[in-house]
Amino acid sequence: MMSSRPDSGKGGLAAHWGWAVPVLCLLSFGAVAQEPVIPVQLVAVQYTTLSAELPGKIDRISVKEGDRFKEGQQLVAFDCVIQRAQLDEAQAVLGAAEKSKSVHKRLLELNSAGTLETEKSASDAAVAQAKLNSARAVTTKCGITAPFSGRVVEQKARAHQYIQAGQPILDILDDSALEAEFIVPSGWVRNLKPGLVVQVAVDEVKKVYPAKIARVGAKVDAVSHSVKVVAEVRGDYPELIAGMTGRVQMPAP
Repeated sequence: MMSSRPDSGKGGLAAHWGWAVPVLCLLSFGAVAQEPVIPVQLVAVQYTTLSAELPGKIDRISVKEGDRFKEGQQLVAFDCVIQRAQLDEAQAVLGAAEKSKSVHKRLLELNSAGTLETEKSASDAAVAQAKLNSARAVTTKCGITAPFSGRVVEQKARAHQYIQAGQPILDILDDSALEAEFIVPSGWVRNLKPGLVVQVAVDEVKKVYPAKIARVGAKVDAVSHSVKVVAEVRGDYPELIAGMTGRVQMPAP
């Protein structure tokens, strides 16, 4: 009768299971060598939406989408004819109030005016000064200047359009400094410290750039068990643009 047990002699178990040895080795090697795919997105360090601080009509917008601008450059001007007229009126009222104040002060010295009248003239001058300050503050809102150097992302209003206070006009960003944002499993946090250098492969340009971890999120997402990480992309890379995507090249902890 032929036995169903494998031969335990020479070439027995080794011959029977020998095919599995190289396969297991390949599987083991693949598991170690494969790096996790961590999607990443480039974002600008500084970006904001410029909005109107008072209602009115836009006189002109000096930049278009994609244009570059310098810090302090006027980007938007409003039609402020009424506001400037109110400023002129406030200056005239203050001038008259100051003159009345001086006259009453001199009359008081000559005992030709009462103390109450003199104090009233001084109070009127103070009120006029406050109104002038208010009118000046309003006229400073007749234009929008760039808070930093950068580029225009999107234009959300047009010249000659009437807008309300708080209505968005321009989206801008500073593309001189970029950061790479990505999400990692929460179990990696203990190994991701600020200063650690990772490699960022950007799909659009097919290149890899060094980035240094700057911040690790302060809270773990309870549903996905993940945390946000931000790395600084330092260097002069004019080909990089905010919004580009890719992956972070780093071994799993």
